[in-house]
Amino acid sequence: MSVPRRTMMDDNNAEDNNRSSSLHRRLSHLRSFLNPPETIVDNAISQAFTAALASEASLGTSSHSSPLPPSAALTLSPDGSVLEWLAPFAGASSTALASQYAAVVPEHLKDNRWNVRRCKDSPFQLVDRFPAPDDDVRTLHDNFERSASRHPNEPFLGHRQACAEVPYRFFPFKQVAEWRSAAGAGLQSLLASKASTSLQKGSAVGLYAQNCTEWMIAELACHAYGWVPVPLYDTLGPDAVQYICDHAELSVVFTSRKVLPTLLATMGRPPASPGESRPCSSVRMIVVFDACEMGEDAKNAAEPLPPIVPGNPACVIVDFAQLIRLGTQAPKPHTPPTADAIGTICYTSGTTGVPKGAVLLHRNMIASCSGYADRFDLGPGDVHISYLPLAHIYERLNIVTATRCAFGVGFSRGDVTLLLDDIQVLRPTLFTSVPRLWNRIYDRIRDTINTSGTVKKALAEMALRSKIGAFEANDASGGMMSRYLWNPIVFSKMREKLGGRVRYATTGASPISRDVLLFLRACFGSIIEGYGMTETSCLLTMTDMNDTSTGHVGSPISCVEVKLDDVPEMNYTNADQPFPRGEICVRGPSVFVGYFKNPEATKEALDDEGWLHTGDIGMWIEGNRLQIIDRKKNLFKLQQGEYVAPEKIENVYGRSSFVAQSFVHGDSLRTFLVAIVVPDFEVLLPWAVKMKVVDGEAPEVKEAIANPLNAAPSLLKSVCESTEVLKHITKDMDREASASGLLGFERARVILLHHVAFSVENNMLTPTFKLKRPEARKAFASEIERMYAESSTP
Repeated sequence: MSVPRRTMMDDNNAEDNNRSSSLHRRLSHLRSFLNPPETIVDNAISQAFTAALASEASLGTSSHSSPLPPSAALTLSPDGSVLEWLAPFAGASSTALASQYAAVVPEHLKDNRWNVRRCKDSPFQLVDRFPAPDDDVRTLHDNFERSASRHPNEPFLGHRQACAEVPYRFFPFKQVAEWRSAAGAGLQSLLASKASTSLQKGSAVGLYAQNCTEWMIAELACHAYGWVPVPLYDTLGPDAVQYICDHAELSVVFTSRKVLPTLLATMGRPPASPGESRPCSSVRMIVVFDACEMGEDAKNAAEPLPPIVPGNPACVIVDFAQLIRLGTQAPKPHTPPTADAIGTICYTSGTTGVPKGAVLLHRNMIASCSGYADRFDLGPGDVHISYLPLAHIYERLNIVTATRCAFGVGFSRGDVTLLLDDIQVLRPTLFTSVPRLWNRIYDRIRDTINTSGTVKKALAEMALRSKIGAFEANDASGGMMSRYLWNPIVFSKMREKLGGRVRYATTGASPISRDVLLFLRACFGSIIEGYGMTETSCLLTMTDMNDTSTGHVGSPISCVEVKLDDVPEMNYTNADQPFPRGEICVRGPSVFVGYFKNPEATKEALDDEGWLHTGDIGMWIEGNRLQIIDRKKNLFKLQQGEYVAPEKIENVYGRSSFVAQSFVHGDSLRTFLVAIVVPDFEVLLPWAVKMKVVDGEAPEVKEAIANPLNAAPSLLKSVCESTEVLKHITKDMDREASASGLLGFERARVILLHHVAFSVENNMLTPTFKLKRPEARKAFASEIERMYAESSTP
């Protein structure tokens, strides 16, 4: 919609117009892109404009086309605060301005509330596409086609065969493009000949397998022919598989032999009740592959596929290699999607119920990548290791970015115990991870330092103190000693843990502790922390590579704007001092359009002005950087009326080196909290030996310390039942609670140590390792009641 504009200066005054044209053009641009648009220019903008011209005149600027000198930085705005978002575009600069990581703009021109933050590099317009000459790339299909035409011989997808000690084998864009077209054409031919049906544009296609080359070829085929890829975590069980198949009405499912039995068992279930359809009844074809077996000599697998699908005689099973052969012999023209077509339906974890399908359009994903990819100097020759699940939006964005920048993607073999070996062989230059793995890497390096000789340990500790001290003094280089002494002598060996070539490393999906982050930055260089969600096509904010501070998630990327909404029931408002606080809300071209077939959930998430309400509580700290401080959802009230956010408390307890996992519980009938805690046995067992809680000479103890994942359950259970162990862990948790400023009612009064880790397999975690609170409450119902009953203080 066009917006009537009123000039702030007399159009007939040529001298004034020449003099103010640069600043006026920027202010007009600002009005065009503030949403929702207003027809009348706010007095705030008018006053700021007039003040800028007055500053210029008072400084005696002789050239009307010259920018304002540095001393003319704008300092006036309606509330008297620094109008720093405008200064750089008027040619001004200042020390204060340099420390700002986001621009502040008004949400509405009429109400004079300066409460929205945007990327400081793009405050006037949210970015929704790549810069020229690639601004015509509007879909994921376009994205791949552009790189395939520009870099046909550059390595794109690579893998190692499972259980084989061989190098990575990579396939260039040109080869992947041929396989992609063949897969799509072959699928159409087989559907017509074997299932007597066709796949229309917009049809949903399931991708149910581990990360692999075949997964990517199937998704690229969907993009080329206008189908909608729907990824399923390969760890999902029959219930979740059935729900997604039925809810998304999948017509075809690409799957690996590893999870084919789960899919067939799901489809073989009887109807839930008489008269209902059988599970997954919409599926007409299952395409099966052996993960990471793709190659020029691809052929049918030796083991025959099941002849029929139990419970669904209309569904046929075919081999992936058969698709490729048939599509190569009988190619079909592409039928690519539009920018407004659905690019994927990404089902969220379902922590409190059934999964919700976030509908992301092609333009959403392109906008997200445009706000992320251009922050890095990545291109042909770089390589990324793909081990985070492709069903998660984090890894999907990594793949879109690799496609955009034309660098290689090497898939891990899918076994976490082999991941470090895969990394050593691949030697990635981009390494993206999550705190869960970063913590493991930290523990391994720490153990290596602690068990090294006296001299080596002292040298490593000296290097860490020196470099972390430089970070804390805002020196992103790590200090003068780093380049010539610490990096080549100490940290180069640590970097070899990740192959020795990592140039960029990222962390996301959950908070990472300050100590771990500073340690890892010392070892591997700048580690960028990001914050986002499926509904924003992944990223929302990210830290600056040269920002050495911790405890925040950076500032908005260029495709979104962010504000905080007041949450009075939790005492969070924009008027809070010293910093504004509230629920994080985001809007922009990367934000999803809603949940598939779920208008109620969509209405709850998206308001009438297009703001997505995340449910996270944030605070704008110095420099307009965002800090996550609480969670609005999963909130419960204690009997005395105090609101409690359990995730916040669990994150605090997780900073204890003795705590691997925790589940904090409370309700409106109780006055205090209780917690179930799973210890970190890698840390706890050596302590237990030292304190003589267990016999360090016992064979099972030695085995457990060497390999905690395979420790005898009876040993772990006995350690958890030790009163001395409970006292020690409780004391350490209390220390972390005090350091984080938890109030009395926010601390667990009774703690139970549990020896079995929460996992996807025991239905306590989602595939993205988020705690399923309803399931946890059910699983520990009797223990929770006993803890309350045995507490001496009601």
